[in-house]
Amino acid sequence: MNQDYIKPDNWSIIEEGFDAKRVESSESLFSIGNGAMGQRANFEEHYSGSTFQGSYIAGVYYPDKTRVGWWKNGYPEYFAKVLNAPNWIGIHVSINGEQLDLFTCKKVTDFRRELNMQEGWLSRSFKATLKNNIEIQVETKRFLSLDSDELGAIDYSVTPINNDAEIVFQPYLDSGITNKDTNWDDKFWDTIKVSHENHQAFIQAKTMKTDFYTCTFMESKVFINNKPILIEPNIKADSNYASFGYQHQVKQGETYTIYKYGGYIVDRNYDKTQLVLRGKEVLKKAVETGFHALLEKQKQAWAAIWERADITIQGDVKAQQGIRFNIFQLNQTYLGKDSRLNIGPKGFTGEKYGGSTYWDTEAYCIPFYMATKDEKVARSLLEYRYNHLEKAIENAGKLGFNNGAALFPMVTMNGEECHNEWEITFEEIHRNGAISFAIYNYYRYTGDYSYIKEKGLEVLIAIARFWQQRATFSEDKNKYVILGVTGPNEYENNINNNWYTNYLAQWCINYTLENIDKIETEFSDDFTRIMNKVKLSKTELKAWKSVADNMYFPYSETHQVYLQQDGFLDKELITVEDLDKLERPINQKWSWDKILRSPYIKQADVLQGFYFFEDEFSKEDLERHFDFYEPFTVHESSLSPCVHSIQAAKLDRMEQAYTFYLRTSRLDLDDYNHEVHEGLHITSMAGTWMSIVEGFGGMRIKGDKLSFTPKIPKQWESYSFKLNFRNHILKIDISQNQTNFEVLYGDDLEIIVNDKLVLLKKKILKATS
Repeated sequence: MNQDYIKPDNWSIIEEGFDAKRVESSESLFSIGNGAMGQRANFEEHYSGSTFQGSYIAGVYYPDKTRVGWWKNGYPEYFAKVLNAPNWIGIHVSINGEQLDLFTCKKVTDFRRELNMQEGWLSRSFKATLKNNIEIQVETKRFLSLDSDELGAIDYSVTPINNDAEIVFQPYLDSGITNKDTNWDDKFWDTIKVSHENHQAFIQAKTMKTDFYTCTFMESKVFINNKPILIEPNIKADSNYASFGYQHQVKQGETYTIYKYGGYIVDRNYDKTQLVLRGKEVLKKAVETGFHALLEKQKQAWAAIWERADITIQGDVKAQQGIRFNIFQLNQTYLGKDSRLNIGPKGFTGEKYGGSTYWDTEAYCIPFYMATKDEKVARSLLEYRYNHLEKAIENAGKLGFNNGAALFPMVTMNGEECHNEWEITFEEIHRNGAISFAIYNYYRYTGDYSYIKEKGLEVLIAIARFWQQRATFSEDKNKYVILGVTGPNEYENNINNNWYTNYLAQWCINYTLENIDKIETEFSDDFTRIMNKVKLSKTELKAWKSVADNMYFPYSETHQVYLQQDGFLDKELITVEDLDKLERPINQKWSWDKILRSPYIKQADVLQGFYFFEDEFSKEDLERHFDFYEPFTVHESSLSPCVHSIQAAKLDRMEQAYTFYLRTSRLDLDDYNHEVHEGLHITSMAGTWMSIVEGFGGMRIKGDKLSFTPKIPKQWESYSFKLNFRNHILKIDISQNQTNFEVLYGDDLEIIVNDKLVLLKKKILKATS
């Protein structure tokens, strides 16, 4: 049974009514971020019920020593923990000496929480009767500034309803925090200094081992009925904590408000001796500007994002809410301002999985960022991997590879592998192929070849070297095989000849050879520079070609499909439809041994290959493979429904495509996999965008041109999206009976619509779909 307490709304995520059982889920769903920091939607005031406290700073992590009972050579030394950072949002509230705590209040009514995605803020309102019988009305609003990404702001108001009351606001900073996710219960933070002056407080802290220096800061102002008042605060401070107590006698019906400004300064951007000084500058500007003017800037910044990235859907509020939630969270997580950062699978919403970079970035996120932002943002994601190339070569070296072969990490913060499940770390090597594919995909979409000749070819060569060394020549098959792998379907480990992995390996080598030839012919200076660096010989190229030309692909003549791996047909092939619903999700109900022996597929595997390399297979091929594999797919990975939605749309199975779209867009909102309390599935949210643009819109690159085969679910009246394509901004409107294309910015553009060439001028062109 999926959750369904989120109210359908076009622009907001809304919860009505207080229920302690869903607090942790809501803390995930209502999370906020600005690319540089983020936080779960924890209450500002004290809460003694079950809660998952979480505030996070981009790029700040701790190398938690790997915990295994026995060691294997090549094992990652640590698992990178996304760190719960010092808490700056806290405001203790007491009413006539009684602490406000929703978990212990006599009564809570009119509770409403809203995450306004259009304007980028989180609000809460409720009435509460405390144990001392004082009844109060509380209104809060907070946001993390896009305009000044070191800053957050809170508006917190209390109105006594049934009596006068002495109210104390106690805003605080606290570095005595812990992680929910830890291997050894290590201390992650070392507080260096706590200081305070003139209503401002600062906690300087650094991470253990990694020595990231941070300053957490705050300043507050208090008001009665919107008029500022001066109160000399009661100051408390210790080695990890600082608070100011603002006490005031508030008459019945009066509103007592505190505006709190806070955030983080990190030594990634400033000298560590200057962090407090920078914090003071941020606070001075914030207080002078004021909460409401800062909020107006926030609304303008989000309006600019939505102007490019919004997808509108008419006639289906849940579908509309779902896509906007996904687009909103992606932009809260990564905006492309800092090329040293990347897109973690939980973003700023939880600690699970650790690390900041998975293959999800290349396979799912880059298309979204290419089409909704300046192409430089996607290029910076590619450069992130180039900057980690030497580490990738080191990672491969630890596993016995040589001669500059690179294995990019499954999970990383700085280029080092830090995923500590052996079947993933050693075996899920297809991530290398996703990185090569992203280079190809970027060039295919943007037409910008400069990245490949300047940096990308070095990455491609290192990856091709890996594939050539990783393949084994089988005398029995007279082919090259790839043994002991885990494909995208992580419900099979240590299998041989995963079709997707083998196909990627062959494609990567051929694509690298193609680009070596192109650069030698067209960019001789770059060719000479690169060859002097990588020392590539004709003998080595011949060895690569031999592997690519003689790669083995398991195939079933009986079913006329490529096999997911050599032993797939040895399994008991019971479809998901015949699986007892009480057994689902199997990753929470079954032993790992039982899962590994089952035919059940966590996410698109063979079909992932058909998604990447669609042009190399016929529609009939896709249909046959889709019909064979989808019935065994449990979609227990967040990355699965979007690929299936795109392919179902291509096969004209719109009802199935729509169902998969709802599942990917509302995966977290409806908590399909019963795990949203741990955090959101950020990287897969880009797949929701792909489901609409590539699935229903049928957007592809054919030759050098944008191509569309527009379709629309029967549940929708119309939908629209925009694309940034090679210095053109296009708007596409699709309704039940026609499709309109408009060039909003740029010159005339030739596109393909339903296999016909169409010239778009800077005006609406109607093309019947």
